[in-house]
Amino acid sequence: MARSKKTSMRVQPGAGTKPKGGGRTVKASKRYTPPVPISKKRSRPWVAVVLFALLGLGVLVILLNYLTVLPGGASNWYLLLGLALMAGGFLAATRYR
Repeated sequence: MARSKKTSMRVQPGAGTKPKGGGRTVKASKRYTPPVPISKKRSRPWVAVVLFALLGLGVLVILLNYLTVLPGGASNWYLLLGLALMAGGFLAATRYR
């Protein structure tokens, strides 16, 4: 059984390709979009402050809950609050460049 010859689907600039089912020709874009320079991708200083503050507060709330220092003794709500603060810190970490 002979194998069918595969063709490349690579689009060359300015050349059109025909879809398999017929139809209209798709042309490659001639417009070049340069990448954003690294100097423009800088976070504002408050992002790092918020990141570490939320992570630190989350760890502190969980630690104080286990030491039963917080009012009301050990509670699952304090654990939930600590985890929510830490999740906010991780969310801020995804915004930091």
